Order: sequence, then structure tokens, then C-alpha cells
Amino acid sequence: MRVFVTGGTGFIGHYVVRALLEKGHEVVIATRHPNKVPSLRSQASVSFVEASLTDFDKLAKGLEGCDACIHIALGWGETPSTMLMNDTRATVFLLENAAKAGCKKFIYTSSTAAMGVMRPSMREVTSNLPLDLYGATKAAGEAYVLGFRRGYGEQFPEVSMKRNIIRPGYTFGNPAFPDGCSQPDRRFFEMARAVKEDRDIHIIKNDGTQFIHASQQAMLYMNLLESDKNEEIYLGLGDVWISWKEIAELMVAQKPGCKSKIVEKDLGWDDNPMRFEVQKIKDHFGLVFDAHEFLEGHVKWTYSQVQIKGL
Repeated sequence: MRVFVTGGTGFIGHYVVRALLEKGHEVVIATRHPNKVPSLRSQASVSFVEASLTDFDKLAKGLEGCDACIHIALGWGETPSTMLMNDTRATVFLLENAAKAGCKKFIYTSSTAAMGVMRPSMREVTSNLPLDLYGATKAAGEAYVLGFRRGYGEQFPEVSMKRNIIRPGYTFGNPAFPDGCSQPDRRFFEMARAVKEDRDIHIIKNDGTQFIHASQQAMLYMNLLESDKNEEIYLGLGDVWISWKEIAELMVAQKPGCKSKIVEKDLGWDDNPMRFEVQKIKDHFGLVFDAHEFLEGHVKWTYSQVQIKGL
């Protein structure tokens, strides 16, 4: 299969590209930075379209001959109108032009932020109540992906392209390639620097989430890509809730004699946190993720990067 991937040199993106290559697929990466991961340049099954999400002519050309489109890249903005123009508009363009190019499958990368307000039941069918522009943008993209389902005039007498959505949660991991990147969120690195310098680590009591490793996230993408599912939403999250305190304790353990203390700020958060229900990925694909198998290794790697490179 020839697969068009936006953001293929980014964190989740380069894990997805690695998984695609391991499955024997051909990959076309749309990115502003084609040299960001040099290891990908040497792959015979990888080609590049150097473009931003608003370079519509280049993206349309790159989609030609592709069997599927996986949209991972994010177009950012500081206002409702710039988020609309840089991200939502780009998602709609890719959706439309993937169908024009004859893609059979389209996977949209949303976020748990689209769901927004935490409620007792957080499932794929829970209504979206976003708390910020990022969440609103992702929710808007979801609506277009799901709504593009019938025939529309002469240009689209029918829509046969299968369209699905993944909502990743907090995804972490070492680089997928030696010259790749880690997650953009810097909290692991901030903790590592505090330990290196014997400073206290400040966290919020009972703060945590259902962490998922990037390789596990990529596994979900592969299962969905290779399935016949259509108009489905999946939560890309671990089954196990992990606290930031547990991560801080692992980080402190990296330095014998460490003088750093873990300082918890009590905001009144419940000892029993609300959780996202991830039964659907188990029911549809048999996937159950526990990030613990990767967590200690990632903590060690993060601390080593701060020790060696001062990141």
C-alpha cells in the first residue's frame, strides 16, 4: 500500500512511518522539514513532499497514486480564525483531495482534547465539550471527517473512502530512529534536570493520565489502517492510569544520593481519578496497552540525555 502521511517526521508521525515500513508499505511523507530525521532519507520506500499544511497544490500532487492518507500534522494558530485557516481548513482539504486521488482510507489524528470536560463516562461516543481552541479545532476536524459520507454533486457522486479517527492521549517514547525525536511535552526532561541539579520536583497531587508509548500508538494506527472499519473513533490511550508522582519517583531513583524532594500541590483532586474507557480498541483489535513496560526505560533515557547533552 502507498500511504501518504502528514507530519511523518514528527514524534508520533515517525513512529507511524516506522511501523508502515516494517509492514512493507511505501510511504510519502508531507513535512516542512524533510531532513529532520536523516534515517528516513535513506529508506528506499520513503519519498518526501516538502510542504506546510497550507501548501495545497503540493499536497494534492503528493496524494496522487496513494491508497491511504494518515493525517497527523497540526497547523497552529493563536486565534480562532488562524486555527481555522491553518488546521481545520487543511484537514478538510486533505480529506477532499484524498478522495479525489482515489485513496481508499483516511485516518484523522484528533486528540482527547476534543472531548474536553472530564465526566464520569469518557468514551468514544461521549459528546465533545472542548476547553480550548486546540480541542475545538480537533473536534471540528472530526465533524468534517465523519460528515463527508454521501454523494455531493458531480464532483463526488459518492464517497467510498473509509474515514476513521484516532484520539491520542499523552504519548511518550524515545526516538523511533537514532536521529529522531521524543515527545514535544517537556515534563520528563524538566524532572530530569531537577534531579541532576538536586532541585525539588513540583507536581500536582493526584495528577496523571493513561499514558501510552508511541510504539503502542503506532500499533493502533496499523490495526486501523489494515481493517475495514469506517466512520469509527478510537481512543489512543493506555489501559492503566499512571501518576506523575510515580514518574517523579522513577526519575529520583536515577541518581544515587539524590537530594531532590517531590513536592505535591494539593488542588483537591480526587484520589480516584476519572478515566477514559478504552474497551473499544480491545473489542475491535484486541489491543490492551500498559505503558509501564516502556516507562522506566524512557525515564532512564531522558535522564541520560540531560546528563550527556543537557537537554
